[in-house]
Amino acid sequence: MNAVVVAVAVMLVLSLCRVHVVVALILGAVTGGLVGGLGLEVTLEAFQNGLGKGANVALSYALLGAFAVAIAKSGLAHALADRALGMINQRSETGHGLLKIMLLGVILAVALSSQNILPIHIAFIPLLIPPLLMVMARLNLDRRLVACVLTFGLITPYMFLPVGFGGIFLNDILLANLTESGADVSEVNVMQAMGLPALGMLCGLLVAIFISYRRPRSYDTSRIEQTGGESVSYNPLSLVVALLAVAAAFVVQLLLDSMIIGALTGFVIFSVSGVVRWREADDVFTEGMKMMAMIGFIMIAAAGFAEVMRATGSIETLVASSADMIGNSKGLATLLMLLVGLLITLGIGSSFSTIPIIAAIYVPLALQLGFSPLAIVALVGTAAALGDAGSPASDSTLGPTAGLNVDGQHNHIWDTVVPTFLHYNLPLIAFGWLAVMVL
Repeated sequence: MNAVVVAVAVMLVLSLCRVHVVVALILGAVTGGLVGGLGLEVTLEAFQNGLGKGANVALSYALLGAFAVAIAKSGLAHALADRALGMINQRSETGHGLLKIMLLGVILAVALSSQNILPIHIAFIPLLIPPLLMVMARLNLDRRLVACVLTFGLITPYMFLPVGFGGIFLNDILLANLTESGADVSEVNVMQAMGLPALGMLCGLLVAIFISYRRPRSYDTSRIEQTGGESVSYNPLSLVVALLAVAAAFVVQLLLDSMIIGALTGFVIFSVSGVVRWREADDVFTEGMKMMAMIGFIMIAAAGFAEVMRATGSIETLVASSADMIGNSKGLATLLMLLVGLLITLGIGSSFSTIPIIAAIYVPLALQLGFSPLAIVALVGTAAALGDAGSPASDSTLGPTAGLNVDGQHNHIWDTVVPTFLHYNLPLIAFGWLAVMVL
């Protein structure tokens, strides 16, 4: 058995059995290392070496959590929530459908903007979602649908639009690695290549909205109230300071390319302005770091898991063995390469990290089979994006859970990971395969 297959299988099975994701990642990494012949000592050494690679991301998210709590103290998100609750009270039950669509539209617009217009990725989720939980509960809105909306907004822009995170994914990583591996993609329009896979994501979103999760779902409002979601006071000054802090954090992050310094800048503005009182600043900072601690530890553990998988050498073996099964069939080759990409990304949790692993092997094989440059871009881009939705260790699933589960009524695996896997990975395989066949 291939070590990567075994490790990912162990991690996924344990996660589905409600074992904590960090524990599942550690046990999966150890199992994969032993199956890959590393031995326990070398496996643990590789795992520990990989932990440092996730530390920067973990610290960034922790500081963003502190910034998020400061924004919550200002009442900015609660002002939006109060406005939405006021609209609910003014409308009859028959008008709630329109409010649901409006709420989902706002969440989707912010999620899409977080990847390119204001590239902050998941940082907006703990700011925006918790104050809206009471609104969702009053509307009987299924949080699994909200998770699907958020994940769509976090993934689709970077895999289709070459702006913001999409510029990094499509231009700096995808096209650069394809060129380095021997493919001539200088004349390729990446939006044309990734158009059909992005359409698959859209189809999955529409299925989630109009079929899978259209029925009302009830939540315990008393548990939401216990999180303090409705007890925040605000005034025009606090709202203005919040907007200034958010704008400053965005500008600093863009100029210095550092989420850490950007979040710190925003937090300092809150402290200096008095919106967060100086004697409360330490408690607010600690509360925010606690809120994002789970994401940080999972990202660190995922980095260790990925390092063990690389150390076994089984990723290259997996890709090469799948190539041996292909023969001259383009259809079978495309399907197998997409499935291997899905498996790798599910384990690593990052589509950005998957491209360098698979491009060096996929490109020569695709050229041998006569794939066009457009088809090669679609193949490798889709294979890497597969698994980002539906991976227990992906920030595209961890982020939605962090916002939706503040009251303990949203399970990471069954309410975020499984729904996003079914609604996005399956359409991506189908539409990605079709794109490679027709391009």
